[in-house]
Amino acid sequence: MNDLIMNDNTFPYQFIAIEGNIGAGKTTLSNQLAAEYGCRLILEQFTDNPFLPLFYDNPERYAFPVELFFMTERHKQLQEELSQTHLFQQSIIADYFFIKTLLFAKNNLKEEEYRLFQRLFNVLNSTFPRPDLLVYLHRPVERLMYQIRQRGRTFEQDISDAYLEQIQAAYLEFFRTESSIPILIIELEDLDFAHEPEAYQQVKDLIFQTYSSGVHRKKP
Repeated sequence: MNDLIMNDNTFPYQFIAIEGNIGAGKTTLSNQLAAEYGCRLILEQFTDNPFLPLFYDNPERYAFPVELFFMTERHKQLQEELSQTHLFQQSIIADYFFIKTLLFAKNNLKEEEYRLFQRLFNVLNSTFPRPDLLVYLHRPVERLMYQIRQRGRTFEQDISDAYLEQIQAAYLEFFRTESSIPILIIELEDLDFAHEPEAYQQVKDLIFQTYSSGVHRKKP
């Protein structure tokens, strides 16, 4: 299928998820799009996880509780926000997709913990609608580290390059096996769509194209 740019002034999706590694800018972009087009916005409430600072200090000990908390909180939020009543009233933009729960868990948990976690995830995931488009904001690890430092969250300052590379690899591996929805990987490099209107427009032009199911890699 050829990509066709949608030129009208309406948001072209009923439900879109913006994904990316830590520090990629997914929440910023979600906020920009929702504000411009009047979409309902779902933002992950990560700061409410009481295990997260402990996990960054001692990943092996706190991996399971941090991932279990994330999964239950994400499920609760999405279950409330993605009800059928809401879906048909207004376009929705989320700054995460529920599958990230499994991807982070696979990266962080021991094998026996992951098997249990995966069984719970499959039960919870079965009821959710799938997004019309999944956007993945891809940046080099060096840029991710820069943006993490810039936003200054104390509990994120010890994140390593290796950890970000592992998360990135988990996403890309999932994309290779997912063919039921359109996935748009945007190669952002150091593009600053948060502060440069032209850069934001370039990103938006890519999102507003029509994509078939499967993976599409684009660069502004």
